Amino acid sequence: MALPLYLVGLSHKTAPVGVRERAALDPAAGVPAALAALGKAVVLSTCNRTEVYGVGSPHRAQALLLERGVAPRHLYVKEGPEALRHLFRVAAGLDSLVVGEAQILGQVREALFLARKHGATESLLEKAFQSAVALGKRARSETGIGAGAVSVAYAALDLALAVFGDLSGLVVAVLGAGEMAELFLQHLRGEGVGRVLVVNRTEERARALAARFGGEAYGLSALPWVLRQADVVVASAAAPHYLVGPEDLPRRVKPLFLMDLALPRNIDPRVARLPYAYLYNLDDLERVVEKNLRAREGEIPKVEALIEKALADYLEWYAGHRVREAIRALRMSLLREVARELPQADPGLWHKEAGRRAHPWILDLKARARDFLEGPPCPQDCPLLAFRPPGL
Repeated sequence: MALPLYLVGLSHKTAPVGVRERAALDPAAGVPAALAALGKAVVLSTCNRTEVYGVGSPHRAQALLLERGVAPRHLYVKEGPEALRHLFRVAAGLDSLVVGEAQILGQVREALFLARKHGATESLLEKAFQSAVALGKRARSETGIGAGAVSVAYAALDLALAVFGDLSGLVVAVLGAGEMAELFLQHLRGEGVGRVLVVNRTEERARALAARFGGEAYGLSALPWVLRQADVVVASAAAPHYLVGPEDLPRRVKPLFLMDLALPRNIDPRVARLPYAYLYNLDDLERVVEKNLRAREGEIPKVEALIEKALADYLEWYAGHRVREAIRALRMSLLREVARELPQADPGLWHKEAGRRAHPWILDLKARARDFLEGPPCPQDCPLLAFRPPGL
């Protein structure tokens, strides 16, 4: 039988940010609800992708995403080795908006942990995601795909530098106190900014982050005042609605640069119509990413070689996994057959006779597995181990 893994998803390559935010599933409620509806699956939902990996038919996963307002043209569906190859490319950073970025590896790991917590994994998915995480680590340690600062947060800083040329003396406001905000502030070090203002719904978290980077902390109630002070605003807060709208940005002399890194978005797109405001979102980072991709093009073939090796290793494991399952089923069937034929015999004799009868079929089974591994990549209708001994 073919490898029964599937993938259904959308990403920055197939859908604009407005569609991606409709498909996004928050880990607290959205992902658990999706897992309950899907059965055995792992959901990977980030600012640039929402993907469902599962075992069996992809139809329920397709329906789940279509129900969230995603058009069929935005979705991709992959099955068998192609689904696994895609997961490996994602974990290695080859499918990211910023090629080689490191955040995605942690997100792949967290997706597995969350599915495991809700009892939604099984052996094929566990092995696939464990292999993906191991591959991602190898890609970053054995190639230069992640050399330098590579993240969406760094791309945002790169874009700000392209706009201003120099950030010295400017006031930078960061909306949110999560991982993206922290990464941006790490990259901001050494740029000579005048002040850093951190705004968060939980002021305690804002104070903790601001203290690490010499900034000032504020709660959401201070956001209107902060927006009046800022030259640069980077938004990455977890919020179900817009936190900044046109009415929050009164007319000003100095231009305001805003980068919305959140999904769902934090800043109302109508802000871009204001003559003194320059708003960029995740889709706008693609121009910055082009430069990033050119710098890492030479490393991509090295990572792809690691991916193909990891794929071959998984298929070898899968063949062994199927062989073990088939051998157990074969022995149990033959044991029942012998017990019916020799009801008065000692159980030890049953096992011995069942083993003798199973031997030629086990040899044939292992030969089929070798043919599977040594042959071309398995197509969707690959008849791996699809045989049945006579009389069973």
